[in-house]
Amino acid sequence: MAITLGRPSALSGRTVLCWLAVAPGAGWAVVRLAGLDRGPLVQALAFTPYAVLGSLLPLVLAVALRRRWPAAVAAVTTATLLAVVVPRALPSPQPAADGPALRVLTANLLAGAADLRVIAALVRDARVDVLAVQEFTPAAQAELDRLGLTDLLPHQQLNPVEGTGGSGLYARYPTGDGGVRQLAGGLRFTQAYATVAVPGAPAVRVESVHPAAPYAVDQVPGWREDLAAQPAATPDGPLSILAGDFNATLDHGPLRALLRTGYADAAASVGAGLTGTWGPYDGDPIPPVAIDHVLVDHRIAVRAVTVHPLPGSDHRMILADLQLPA
Repeated sequence: MAITLGRPSALSGRTVLCWLAVAPGAGWAVVRLAGLDRGPLVQALAFTPYAVLGSLLPLVLAVALRRRWPAAVAAVTTATLLAVVVPRALPSPQPAADGPALRVLTANLLAGAADLRVIAALVRDARVDVLAVQEFTPAAQAELDRLGLTDLLPHQQLNPVEGTGGSGLYARYPTGDGGVRQLAGGLRFTQAYATVAVPGAPAVRVESVHPAAPYAVDQVPGWREDLAAQPAATPDGPLSILAGDFNATLDHGPLRALLRTGYADAAASVGAGLTGTWGPYDGDPIPPVAIDHVLVDHRIAVRAVTVHPLPGSDHRMILADLQLPA
């Protein structure tokens, strides 16, 4: 009699255990699909690629304990998260662009603390055509001048600022219609922009992007405002490239909304979209996430994307090899 009475309790306990294990991943998938990145969920969603791995454990548990419904929900959760993450690791077809090549490099200088010799060497060795920098300071400008960057990329739109608000663009080719925008978010970062005249191709507008970081809940409104203020693509107009520290991954709704205007994420286009560009470089136990991006007009072909370490900064550099339409 004691064994008979205890059996339903044991079964119920296993079922509850499975549901408790499955619920967080299922909730994560719902938040991601519905674009409910609000408050503390904004930071959490940056780690969605890791949530895919975590969703496998509840699935294995539910299958092992033969709990049918928890297992079904866990399977749907894993499949959903895989569907939104895996495409970043797979190359996608590129437009038939047959114009000149353009190499774009973006680097966050961490308030000028980055090793600028590494940037200058990469610009020289990789024959970079456009360099976008964020957290650009007067001291960084002076050091890059000393390192000969202006000889390599003589056309510039620069706004050096003490601290983290500065921005700059360096280009091999002549630039025009340049300027600096100040974002309205809480951190009020600036963004340098200019139109680059590449021989043999239509002019292309390039902007060094740096919206506010959602490092605390009270910063999320400014983060959303800054991302909404980024220039939309113009599929029937001039070419546009946005390069920089977006403080957002492809799992954040505001960045996906920007992509829907007519941009493609360069790294995801060539299957490199899961390569982390920020963290953990200062000792914090934070797994790397991809918050730096090069977004390109859908008419621009992406040939390769590589991520490069930048000593002294908490970010890595992104180098995108592009081909413009003729």
